[in-house]
Amino acid sequence: MRSTALARIPVGVIVERRKARSPWIDYLWRPVSVLVGTPAAAPWTTLDDSPDATLFYAGAAEIELHRTETTYYRDNLASNAPSLWIALRPVASEPPYEILTVTADPAEGEALTDAGNNVVEAVPMPPEIGETIRQFLAEHHVEKPFVKRRRTPAEPAACRPVERPEHDE
Repeated sequence: MRSTALARIPVGVIVERRKARSPWIDYLWRPVSVLVGTPAAAPWTTLDDSPDATLFYAGAAEIELHRTETTYYRDNLASNAPSLWIALRPVASEPPYEILTVTADPAEGEALTDAGNNVVEAVPMPPEIGETIRQFLAEHHVEKPFVKRRRTPAEPAACRPVERPEHDE
């Protein structure tokens, strides 16, 4: 499917692998931050290794900005803590996840949690990305006035039951 994005912001995704306190799984994986731009490092490069957790550069992604979602971007930027939502999709190999998407749209971020197996986390939005989104809003946002629908009254004749002719068999 072809994307209708009017702007794209390249980012690098940082993922944490932490030892689990569970008899059923060895590790918990979660996205923890994004880098502005795309680093030269290879995907799944280890950035920091400690006894309890390891940080990886998981790879590059793009935040797509769409004209129809500007209200959501504006609301996100107006919040006390603007966020980006990162979704990781499980794969049958090592490492066990791949980057599905990164979005600045809170509604899309929430919708990504419906899939069940995806790991979706909200991470702080870097100020540089916030500024790029503000510029996009200044150029593309169109305020749409709220229009309350008015119900038309029902026709009493249309609400009466229809009489059906009886058939002789």
